[in-house]
Amino acid sequence: MNQSEDPTPATADDDARLFPRVTAYRFRRGTMRPGQQRNWDEHWPTYGRNVADELVDREEWFGRDAPLILEIGSGTGTSTAAMAAAEPDVDVIAVEVYQPGLAQLLGMILREELHNVRMIRGDGVDVLTNMIAPASLTGVRVFFPDPWPKARHHKRRLLQSGTFDLIASRLRPGGVLHVATDHADYAEWIGATGDAEPALERIDAQSDAGHVPFTLERPVTKFEGKGLREDREIAEFLWRRGAAPGQDTQRRY
Repeated sequence: MNQSEDPTPATADDDARLFPRVTAYRFRRGTMRPGQQRNWDEHWPTYGRNVADELVDREEWFGRDAPLILEIGSGTGTSTAAMAAAEPDVDVIAVEVYQPGLAQLLGMILREELHNVRMIRGDGVDVLTNMIAPASLTGVRVFFPDPWPKARHHKRRLLQSGTFDLIASRLRPGGVLHVATDHADYAEWIGATGDAEPALERIDAQSDAGHVPFTLERPVTKFEGKGLREDREIAEFLWRRGAAPGQDTQRRY
């Protein structure tokens, strides 16, 4: 990744952290509009931060202790904002590297007064590893990750066995991982790899919905709508982290 491709100035160290060489996303070009830049300058310090080697203090950042969901790859934030608005008692951290996308989400946070959304700019694996405490998440959402369809690029896919293990370690007992993809080959990969993670158990969106501690209802984004018009099937997966002996998985958080 060349630094000149990043829409905001950054040091070489910043680039290395925000845009790792082998990554789970593709960079998208884009710039922020003047209004977005003003919002960013004024409000990003309150609602967002760059990836760092410091655990998130959820109570300090949100001002309360509530169920916490991490969304990896929030894009332009359409799903993030809609789902957060539907569940004001649940806190959401949206992780994304694409600054204009985060700026759009920031605009929705301000307009809709979404006090339960915060943002981290950086790679999802980096954030999980260095900023999220073990057994602290009620849920993790990964919607339409880049499939990296060429075989030689499969190593760049976000949802590898190591990532499933990492996610499981950050979920509290009873916490749920929710994944959606419209890429058939990646769906097979995701299903097999997730099922192989011993700390996670596959659950069904219909029969087990009452045991999922957050909403599963997603708005149809422009990206998903395009896939549906092209007759691409949407595959959704749910895994729940099992409880250690004697632990209660019915706690809300």
